[in-house]
Formats: sequence, C-alpha cells, structure tokens
Amino acid sequence: MSADNDMLDDRQAGHLRHFRNLARQPVNDWSLMQGRAAGQEDFGAYRFQLAYMAYALALAHRHRLPAAPGAFKPTFERLMEKILQPEVWTYWARVSRGGSIFNAHLASTYQEEWNPVVRDNIMYSAYVQSMALLFDYLFDDSRFAAPGALTFRYWSYFWGGGERRFKYDQNSLNEHIYWQMVESGYLGVACEPNCVFQICNQPAILGFRLHDLLNGGSVAEEVTAAYQQAWSRFGRVGENGHYHAMVQPDTMTLRPNAGKAVWVDAWCGTLMNMWNRDFVHRHYPAQRDDLLLPARDGALSVRSAPRPEVMGQKVINDDSDFGWTATWASEMGDADTLQGLLRHADRHMAPRWRDGGLYFPRNDIAEDAQGNRTLVEPMAGNVLLGYASLNVPDGLWRLYNEPWGASQHQDPALVQVDDEVDVLQARYDGTARRLSFTLRAGANGPATQRVTLGRLGDRRWSMRRDGVVVANGRAAQLDAAGVGIRRSDTGDTLVLDCPATGTASFEMQFEGDSAS
Repeated sequence: MSADNDMLDDRQAGHLRHFRNLARQPVNDWSLMQGRAAGQEDFGAYRFQLAYMAYALALAHRHRLPAAPGAFKPTFERLMEKILQPEVWTYWARVSRGGSIFNAHLASTYQEEWNPVVRDNIMYSAYVQSMALLFDYLFDDSRFAAPGALTFRYWSYFWGGGERRFKYDQNSLNEHIYWQMVESGYLGVACEPNCVFQICNQPAILGFRLHDLLNGGSVAEEVTAAYQQAWSRFGRVGENGHYHAMVQPDTMTLRPNAGKAVWVDAWCGTLMNMWNRDFVHRHYPAQRDDLLLPARDGALSVRSAPRPEVMGQKVINDDSDFGWTATWASEMGDADTLQGLLRHADRHMAPRWRDGGLYFPRNDIAEDAQGNRTLVEPMAGNVLLGYASLNVPDGLWRLYNEPWGASQHQDPALVQVDDEVDVLQARYDGTARRLSFTLRAGANGPATQRVTLGRLGDRRWSMRRDGVVVANGRAAQLDAAGVGIRRSDTGDTLVLDCPATGTASFEMQFEGDSAS
C-alpha cells in the first residue's frame, strides 16, 4: 500500500475520476448505480454509494493530496446535492411503518413518516450529518451551517397533496441526532424501527467528532464512552468472535452475527476503528481468517453467507462482502490481504475504464464455471474497491484523531481544478516552504485545462516545471513567466495551464515568511 507521500497511480486516479463522473450525472440519472434490490432499502442503496464516495474523497484529500482542495470540493458538492434528492430518501415513508420480522408487532404504533431524519433512520441521517460536517472541516466552507441548508423537499402533482419540506442544517441535525442517541441510553439510534445496528451508528460518531473539531466541545468523547457502557451488557463481539449485528431495543434482544456474515464484520471494523482502534485491531486477524478464501498467486476472495429466507422469500440484498473486506483491510493496514483481494478483482471482476474512470461493472452472477467469485454489486464496484485503493493504514483513525493543523486552510494550494485534470500529487511542506504538485490532462477535456493556485501569501517564489524554472514573482504578481501561467481576473490567484499531453511536475518554492 502506498505511503502518504507517494504519487497517485493510475488505479487511484481512475477511481477518483469515476467518482467525479458519477457525481456529474444529471439529476435523477443514477446510471451504473442501481443494485439488485428495489426501493433503495438495502445496503447497496444510493445513500450508501454517495456517502462512501464522499468518505473516500475525504481520505484521499486528507492523506494523499492535502494541497489540492480544488480537486475534491466540486465533486463533494455534487454528492451533497445528490444525497438530498428525494430519490435517495423517500424510501423512508414506507420503511418507517415497520412490518418486518423485527418490528411487525409495532406496525400499529409506527405511522408513515415522510421526514427522513426526525426519528430512527440513522442509516440515512448520519450520512447527511457527517458529510455536511466533513465538507466544512475539509474545505473551510460552512454553507451547510446556514439555517435550512439541509432541506429535504418533496412535491408531486400526481399524488400526495402539498409540498413536504423539512429544514435542517449541519448543527441542528447534529444536535437532533445527539439527543436521539441520549434518549436511546447511548445504545444507538435505530435504522428501521426497533433495529439498532452497530454499523449505522458509527457515521454519527464521526459527525460528532467533526462537530467538536469545528465548534469545540467533547460530544464524541461523551458518546463513545457512554456507548461502550451501554453495549457492555451485550458485548460487541459474540462467542464466535464476530461482531454482533444489532439489538432490538423494545425487548433488548441481541441479534448476533451467527452466520458469520462478512459485511457485518468488515463494515463495522472499517468504521469503528476510528475511535476504538485497539479493540478492532485485536479482533481483526481471527475475523479475517474466518472469512477469506485463498486462491493461486496470492489472490484472495471471501466466503459469503447464504442468502436467508424471510417470511417465505429469499432476501435480495447487495451485501458487498468483497468490497467491504477490501476497505477493512485498507483501514487495518493489511497490505497483503488488500493486494490479494485486488488481484482477484482484476482477474475475475472485469475492471473497466469509462470516460477516464475506473470501476468494476455490476455482475449478478455469483461465480464462474471454475468457482471464482464474479459477483459485483454497484456499491462494491463503483465505490468500495476505489475507497480501499485510496485509503491509507488507519485512514479513518487518523482523520478522527489527528486533526489538520491551524494553517491547513491558509497554506498555498490548488484551489480550483478543472474537472478533466488529474492531480496526481499535491502537498505543501511548511518547513521547506515548498508546494509540490503533479498534473495530467484528461483525454476527454477541452484543449486548455487549468488549475488555479491560491493562498500564496505575500512571499517571493519561483516555480519549476520538471526541474526547469518557468516563472517567478511575489504573491499573485508575475515578474517573469513562460507560456501557460497568468494572474487570474481577480488578481489574487495564479492560473496555470495543464500540459496538453502526459504529466508535468511542478515545484513552487517560497522565500521566507509572509512578512519578508
């Protein structure tokens, strides 16, 4: 697995471009994203794909390209717009009523609820909460803190009467989820009525931590300590060594992972590592070894549990076992397992390049004639395998526990990047006073593709391209420059033309501090 300072390889850059491609699709164009199940109710639903693309962007920006906010912010903005679209959350009007084997006895208690965050549904509300706070934390942009900035709106002239509009912002939603957590006795907020999953409460904890970093306070510390206490009556791991799936709070009935479902361990382990690292790392080796299937040349696959039958029907659900195992291995820093899984994916899951982006297309066939796993759910093929490739060891843990320094949003950076430009390296070294970045123009873009350099301070600088001096100046003033660099129209940034073909590496060396 690459270290933080390494340049993105073609695979990593391809996954980032695929995220951009999906995010740029028009409203209600969900091409390549529809899974096998209907109704956006299962683990492969749009909300999960959107949220984990956002998390992957956050990890890649935080750990790999910290000086390139402009390469990530537009895609993140589009993902935020999409997760608020009705197609993502109107499933809740149905699911909120209950009626499954876990909450059928409560069906008369739970009425249809259109507000997707007011009760339960942490499997949606926590992702909106954490994404909005991540956006603020990563890009120093508090737009989602404005009243009503997170508004869930639905209206149809075919049915349903008047408009439904539910207004929140990142702070009011965070507060609402916190009090839901408190009212649960810190056991957690339910997904569906009467179903409190360990997994789906982890994103809310990430949101609490981000809110603390942005606003001060120690809510995340309070919640995790109380969560530990609340779950101590059950334990988080069963006698078989695998994470418990959920609790039914009306009877305090525990639902263990008796069938050793891969997604339960891998998803929970990926997320819980951010605040409970020693515990997760301690249980990881035995859990992993119980789920992996070795093949030739170091390739690895996973053993999925058989699909259960419920109320006379076989459950159709995109568990994304293979993809979650890859993200888990990436978070654990288990390079051998991650590379073995990626080797299997490259060999048996038909990787495809589309408009410069890399993904693994949906395939509903479980295995080929030789018994090799070929099943690819959109959640795995669009998102999780890319997430795993972009993450670094303990990536979520470091995001959670090692905040950016105070200068992060003031240091020189690539503040705008045209959509078709691949940024392969972008890092500012404050000790050396050097901004290093590598660019590659996309084949499908316009003839001229640009990057904007900002936050330059008032220092003298010189710029090299592939080792040759091409410009020098002070702040956004140019003393001398070759072709392809100019002051912006606003005069406070520099605009750089990306190379028409191939890659180019740049170093911008600053002299002294801003007062020099």
